[in-house]
Amino acid sequence: MDYKDATETLAGYRAQIAEVRRKMRETQAAAEPEPVKDYAFADLHGSVRLSALFGDKNDLFVIHNMGSSCPYCTLWADGFNGVYQHLADRAAFVLSSPDPPDVQRTFAANRGWRFPMVSHKGTSFAQDMGYRAKRGGWLPGVSVFKRRRGRILRVADTSFSPGDDFCSLWHFLDLMPEGAGNWHPEFSYG
Repeated sequence: MDYKDATETLAGYRAQIAEVRRKMRETQAAAEPEPVKDYAFADLHGSVRLSALFGDKNDLFVIHNMGSSCPYCTLWADGFNGVYQHLADRAAFVLSSPDPPDVQRTFAANRGWRFPMVSHKGTSFAQDMGYRAKRGGWLPGVSVFKRRRGRILRVADTSFSPGDDFCSLWHFLDLMPEGAGNWHPEFSYG
């Protein structure tokens, strides 16, 4: 297939993806929200409730991160750092991991992360949200919460994996004929 024909075919696929995304938004809007309890997390100041993470917003993104030992979770969080201010203008945004707050602070400072972090260590939060693996490890993803009439509701969630919509790097790599190949993220490339 020549380059021009391939470009036209790819444009058609992208239009199909846009239509699927529209259907996904419709389905998400029709879903009944899931009530959740007001979990307590650890942060650098002690304890903070899920309800407090909303700040002055009615919407909250909570990233389910596997912690400082995961280069993939670090890759996603590096990307979130770049869009954090845009997201925080619309909704509250917090990264949750099993790492204790002092480990989170050091790791975030080394990466230049600006978003708030909380530790779910010792809580059932990640498990209750579906981000605990059957073999005891953690799973990456995001949950979206709304605050309505004194209640906390989960309105969306999805897991993260290579090639997903939440890390733009994969889509850049997909523009190369071989895609990511056997590439894997590193903590440092120096």
